Amino acid sequence: MDRILAMQVYVRVVDAKSFVRAAEALALPPSTVTGLIKGLEKHLRVRLLNRTTRSVSPTSDGERYYAQCREILNLIEQAETGLKPAPKDLRGRLRIDMPGGIAHAVILPNLESFRRQYPEIYLMIGVGDRPVDLVQEGVDCVIRTGPLEDSSLVARPLGNFSWITCVAPRYLERYGVPQSLEDLAGHRAVHHFSPGSRGGGNLLFSVDGKRRVVPIDGSIAVNETELYIKLCMQGYGLAQLQRVLVEKQLQDGSLVEVLRQWRPPSVPVSILYPHHRYGSPIVQAFTAWATELFSTKSEKA
Repeated sequence: MDRILAMQVYVRVVDAKSFVRAAEALALPPSTVTGLIKGLEKHLRVRLLNRTTRSVSPTSDGERYYAQCREILNLIEQAETGLKPAPKDLRGRLRIDMPGGIAHAVILPNLESFRRQYPEIYLMIGVGDRPVDLVQEGVDCVIRTGPLEDSSLVARPLGNFSWITCVAPRYLERYGVPQSLEDLAGHRAVHHFSPGSRGGGNLLFSVDGKRRVVPIDGSIAVNETELYIKLCMQGYGLAQLQRVLVEKQLQDGSLVEVLRQWRPPSVPVSILYPHHRYGSPIVQAFTAWATELFSTKSEKA
């Protein structure tokens, strides 16, 4: 039995609370994961996991063994990181999740530079605006915008993105150009909502250095950035977006910025990963590449 592999599988099963999710994260057949855990328990002569039809949890012995496995695997990763392989020698699989807007506007246009530096890294890019449970879903790292709330993750700042209020020219032909925040009473917005909310009918502005929330009517709400941008371009209403996501539309005139003097506050962008991935050379390689990339896209805080 490959004991290091068995430890990796055991840690993933405990983190994911599921044999099936652990197998998916490790790209292994479920039967292999089950067999490795059974073999590990037989070798150690203890029961490591409590199994039910709905969940998996460690026994008291399993908890102690889990903590020791994490330490051992972290030491192995740190030792391998210390060897500092050349970029072209790095190989393996990296799964990263990010908002759709950032994927399309920032990562994809520059992805070829990453491929040239790290041709043997297999990228799995998940795209969406919903929060991701890195451990349970087997994600190595995520890019997130906004204030950070999850203190269980290692976070590295990538920069700050400026936000703008924008709208399609066809909308302005119908409703006119808002000249002040008070004018918004006669305007409409495309609403953006997040998981767990029932709508987002407010726009945020900065007035004399203070945040000001302005309610605004609208007839449609979405929870995905690309759709949000398209509905704004089609004239459904005003939208507030990170400027970097709509630079092309601003240049070709399909969107224009309004209320510039009351731009919303800038928003931090960060890359996050679990503590046990801190020493991963592949995670560190992507983090370094992303840090350099975003430094050219963000504004100073």
